[in-house]
Amino acid sequence: MSDHREIVAGDIGGTNARFCLAVLAGSEVVSLGETIKIRTHEYASFADAWRVLENRLRRPLPREAVIAVACPAHGDVLKLTNSPWTLHPAELKQQLRLDMLRFVNDFGAIGHALAQLQSTDYLHLSGPTQELPAKGMISVVGPGTGLGVAQVLRQNDTAQVVETEGGHISFAPQDEFEDALLARLRARYEHVSVERIVSGPGLLHIYNMLAGQEGRIRDDAKLWQAGICGTDELAALAVRRFCQMLGTVAGDYALAHGARAVVIAGGIAPRLATLLPQTEFAQRFVAKGRFQILLAGLPVKLIVHPEPGLLGAAAAAVSTTSCSKRRDLLQ
Repeated sequence: MSDHREIVAGDIGGTNARFCLAVLAGSEVVSLGETIKIRTHEYASFADAWRVLENRLRRPLPREAVIAVACPAHGDVLKLTNSPWTLHPAELKQQLRLDMLRFVNDFGAIGHALAQLQSTDYLHLSGPTQELPAKGMISVVGPGTGLGVAQVLRQNDTAQVVETEGGHISFAPQDEFEDALLARLRARYEHVSVERIVSGPGLLHIYNMLAGQEGRIRDDAKLWQAGICGTDELAALAVRRFCQMLGTVAGDYALAHGARAVVIAGGIAPRLATLLPQTEFAQRFVAKGRFQILLAGLPVKLIVHPEPGLLGAAAAAVSTTSCSKRRDLLQ
């Protein structure tokens, strides 16, 4: 139809860059095409990855693009937090011959995605089993290569997305084990942020602390696999501790944001979908002393949509951020 338009949606993290063609109409994301995944460390620049995208799709690309990036998305130069790529938006727009090129923070993109997601795109984790509120603040938190944090303020059938760098606040230990973990990391790093621990690579710090020295698994991807599958007892214990810490951190943000609901997202989150309800995530989420009852009243959900970052990048292009929803967004 004439009111439909096609754009390139992208989601660049510390490990992978994902792209797809998205069809938009009005304030809706009508569909997302096939996801093209590119390992960022295999290419020197975003422009190189764009050329790979063109070659794989074997067709001219749309002249509009919205790209989610794992860093602050404002200024003349964007430096990805956990990737060697540096982006120069104005130069890239000209170099790639685009009419529109917009960059948004990766968790800001997740915030935009909430307006397009259906209830079936969430797994309920804790609190009341109601849907996300139509009014009020929603905290979006999630571990991937880093730790992303955003806020979504819903009011009057619209939503304001607030991008943050909340993953870089200081880590706050809750017991003797976490006290010791903080002391160990403080000796290595100038600042021990929450992201140092509650992230994909952070699991290795937890595992090594449990081992009392460097553990036998040195690669964090293999560690996650062993911990989730339970093939390594110590790795499984590390994943369980990770889930506890994620609960604490999510509760912290809920209080700081004045949230009425919390959404867990990020590259690691879908892999924890079956584990989180079986761990102390929910207990640690509400363990805030006098505010335990308040937090127990908040619905906490995990996004299970396969590509929320791409969906959010596409949603940011229709920036009315309406709270309406669409089904069947993946072709």
